[in-house]
Order: sequence, then C-alpha cells, then structure tokens
Amino acid sequence: MIEAHPPPAESDSVTFTPASSFTTRPTLQGTFGMTASTHWLATASAQAVLERGGNAFDAAVAGAFVLHIVEPHLNGPGGDMTGVFVTAANPSEPVVLMGQGPAPAAATREHYLAEGLELVPGAGALAAAVPIAVDAWLLLLRDHGTWELADVLAFAIGYARDGHPVLERVGSTIATVADLFAEHWPTSAAQWMPDGRIPRGGDIVRNLPYAAVLDRLIAAGGAGSRAERIDAARREWREGFVAQAAVAFLATPHRHSSGTDHAGVITEADFASCAAGYEPAATFEFRGLTIAKTGPWGQGPALLQTLAILDGFDDAHLDPSTALGVHTILETQKLAIADREAFYGDTGVPLDHLLSPAYTAERRALIGERASHDFRPGSVPGHEPFLPPLRTEYLPPSAASTGFAGVGEPTVAPTGETRGDTCHLDVVDRWGNMVSATPSGGWLQSSPTIPELGFCLGTRLQMTWLEDGSPSTLTPGKRPRTTLTPTLVLRDGQPTTALGSPGGDQQDQWQLLYLLRTIVGGYSPQQAIDAPVFHTTSIPGSFWPRTWTPGGAVVEDRLGESVIADLIARGHVVTRAGDWALGRLSAVTRDPSSGVLGAAANPRGAQGYAAGR
Repeated sequence: MIEAHPPPAESDSVTFTPASSFTTRPTLQGTFGMTASTHWLATASAQAVLERGGNAFDAAVAGAFVLHIVEPHLNGPGGDMTGVFVTAANPSEPVVLMGQGPAPAAATREHYLAEGLELVPGAGALAAAVPIAVDAWLLLLRDHGTWELADVLAFAIGYARDGHPVLERVGSTIATVADLFAEHWPTSAAQWMPDGRIPRGGDIVRNLPYAAVLDRLIAAGGAGSRAERIDAARREWREGFVAQAAVAFLATPHRHSSGTDHAGVITEADFASCAAGYEPAATFEFRGLTIAKTGPWGQGPALLQTLAILDGFDDAHLDPSTALGVHTILETQKLAIADREAFYGDTGVPLDHLLSPAYTAERRALIGERASHDFRPGSVPGHEPFLPPLRTEYLPPSAASTGFAGVGEPTVAPTGETRGDTCHLDVVDRWGNMVSATPSGGWLQSSPTIPELGFCLGTRLQMTWLEDGSPSTLTPGKRPRTTLTPTLVLRDGQPTTALGSPGGDQQDQWQLLYLLRTIVGGYSPQQAIDAPVFHTTSIPGSFWPRTWTPGGAVVEDRLGESVIADLIARGHVVTRAGDWALGRLSAVTRDPSSGVLGAAANPRGAQGYAAGR
C-alpha cells in the first residue's frame, strides 16, 4: 500500500518537479483588470468593458454573450452555465450563480422508455433541460453589474450582425454533422451551411436571427429603472417570443442521436416557471486555502473530495509530473468520481460525510501500488449507492442509423452527439470583484436550429439516468448532475484565483493539477497551465453513450517516457494523446496584499487568450 503522511510543514513543502522544466513564460500581470477565456474575441470584449469603467460582472456578461456567437460549437444561448463569484463588498463569501435549468415537467423516465430509449439521447430536443443560462447572466448583470443591458450586449450584437472570422474548429464540427443537417435538420443546414457550403476557418459568418433576438430583449425593457429594464428582458426570454418559438418548433419530431425521431416535451410553462438564482458555494480547506465549488447537483464537490483524500499524503505523492504522483492522483480521482456517480444529484447529498476526515481516510486506504480497474463508491450511512451500468461500449437498437464514431476529448459524432466540451471565462477587476464561469450546452449540433432564434436548445439531460434509484435519475423539475464546474480559491477570506476549463468529465481533473502545482508546487499560473496534463477515463462518462474504460488513463506525451512506462507497469491502460492535446484551462489571480492582478490562458489550440493591464 502507499503510505500516507500528515501534510508537511510549509518550509519543506516544495518537492515538485521544477516548473522551469515545462515553460518559462510569465503570467500576465496588471492592476486595472484581467480577463481570460477560451476565445480571443470574448477576452477582448470583456477587457474592453473593464477599460471603459465596467466592473468584472459587466465584463463577464459581455464576454459570455460573445461566446454564444464565436464558439457556437461549444455553447449557445439555449444551453446552461454555472459560475462562482465574490464581490469586493463581501470578498469572503463565494456565491454560486446557478444557470442550470431542470428537466421539463413532461420529461419522465416513463415517457422516454415508452419512446424506445435506453439512454437519454445525446442530441435532439429530448435531451434539453429548460434553458436558463441567459436568465442567469441577466440576473448577475442586474444585481452586481453597473452597465446598461444595451451596452453590454453591443459586442455580441455587432459580431452576430456584422460578422466575425469563424474558427476552423467550427467548420470541422459542421462538416462532421453535415449529413445530419442536410438529411434531417434543414434549419441547421440553412443557418450553418448556406448554399450547401461549409465555412472554412477565417470565413466571415453571421447570425442575424440571434442579433434580432438580443435587440428584442433590449427593446422589451422600455421605461423604468436599470433593474426593471433588465427584468423585462428576463421576462421576455422566459415568457415571450423565445419560449413560444422554441416550443412550437421542437414539437415536430426530428432525428435524435438514438437514430430515431422524437418530438420535444418542453412547454411554455416550463420556460415561465424556471429562473436562475444564487446559492452558497460548497467549500473545502486545502493547505491553508479555501476551494469553492458548486453544490453536488454538479460535479464540483468531487474535486473537493479529491483534495480531501490527497491532503493526507506527503507532497511527493502530489507531484503531477512523477509516476508516483500521477498514479496517486489518478487513483484518488477514481474514488471521488465513483462517489459522484453513486451519491450526487439534485437531491439530499451527504456532502459533510463525504468530506469528513474519517470517511476520506477510509477512501485513502484503498489506494495501492496497482491501478484499480473496479468501480468503488464508498459506504454512507442511510444512503444506498447507485451502481450505474458499466458499459465499455454501447450501440443502441438503431445503431446502424446513428453513425456514431470516434472517441477522445472533445468528440462530435455525425449524429450531433458531443462528448463534453464547452468554454470558460474568468474576470477580476481593480476593485476585487472576481468571477469564474463555465457556459455550455446549446451547441450548434445539439438539436435543430430554431429558425426565428438562430440557436438550438442544449443536451444536459443526457447526464441523467433512465434507470430507477439514482440520485440523478431523470425527474421532472430536477436539475441534471452537470459537469460544469468553475472554481474560486480564497486565502484568509480574500479571493486569490478564479479558474476553470472546458472538458466535460475532465474539467475538475485538469483543474486539480493546476491547484496542486500552484498551491503545493509553487508554480506560477501560466507554468501550471503549460505543464503536462492527464486524466482518468476509468469512470462512467457523463455524456451519451456513457461508457467507461476500466483502468483508463489519457496522458500528454510530454509527461515523459519513463513516467508513462511506470504507469503502464502499474496497470494503467494508457492512451497517449500527443504533446499539447489535453486541458483548456484559464485563470485570473489577485494578490490581496499588493492588489496586483494576473491572468493566464491555455496555449493548446492557439485559441484561449488572457488580457489585461
């Protein structure tokens, strides 16, 4: 067995591989405001708001709506989002911005089973939760921003109406689903393949219907105070033309990733009854810092469980650049994520027990010298752990017509099914407001484009089970157990870091490496982001078709031949992903003592950007 030790004294805590082994690039620094996101135009738009006197919340909302336009293959207004933030007025209390909608009232497991489905599809309107991401952004702007709605949305409206250079990845995503669009989703073909042509990277593309939607939301405000105008836009989204157009269009049966045709079940009443809100963050103290996440209706507390288990090891076991460290981290993540599957959902979750010293010690004792290939949730008094179907592959009854192909991260199948990718942004301003947010869902390949709106709904319900007895069984009015999981870090009641990453089940796995390298290893934010990345696939996937790879580990080749060979010798089923292939982290930082701000972004894919001054 691996021997556990109490945390070492701070004076001898740094035993990691030197950060200079991986990069010498500095973290961007300034004192005015900093922004980092997964797209340069979103970063530039948010930073422009800061430069013109807006605060972090104005900037985040502006950047988020731009992401709808420039990364439509990774998020959209019909999707979902979660955020964690603190205000300068109350810096010690991290708050969750809850933009994850629930299952519609008619989304029952009985209905889906009667439709011949064994899993909630990964694409098509039956996978759609009620979309409240837009409502969440408007709520944040109303309560904590300072700008008028029209000014905040001007950036997105400009890119939607006047055009922007499209990412090559958008074109390749459209190419993957081109046959689906042409044969089954003609409104999507009209939006994304005008005249039958798939856009190439750098082409100027527009979304005129969505520009018109944003104009109508602004116009709904009329007279009244700033807050009243924003609330009027929120009502228009939930009760007006958006809900009406979406419900009417999706009532017509259309092709799903199951290879069969189904009508959506979402109604105008679902739209009207669901609104965004705020919740206290779930937190854990690790090496003198407070890590803040969403509640266990999301996967965020699995990161807290992972840290709680790892906290009992000495620093040598926490180095993500050594074979011992990688092995220990992978085995710990398997245990925490097994608990995620067994206990997490929009229901009563015994989080205090799962984070308790006694329970985490029990879990730590399970980690041995060999890689586990088993699914091992813990034992919690009064809670029967849900044991999900452990499929290594899945072909639905209509497999011949789905065209499902491909593995990896991210993956888009010809059916529109997408395995876990999204976008992310972080903002900190000179006053100390800080926000980390992960918008997702409503991908252009999620379901047919609603022509009057220029976007489609999301697919978050694919994270629910049709099996009975799970804390995340499909249930009307319950939120799916989302993978969206932004992070805030605080020291002595002051925020120091906002970070996050796209990546589905890998989001917290990649963020964990950042936390270990910066908190324990002494890396700078940019060094931590640039360092080699890995994750486990020895977990049931959150995305359709919800398979797993027992003992699976995906690694960047830069981890090194000797480390990779050692992992294989320990029994890990290793997939080599390439040198710079995994992780899409971004982060902003603030030194409470000096007020110096920082930002760092992922170089992989040459798409993420950090900016500030």
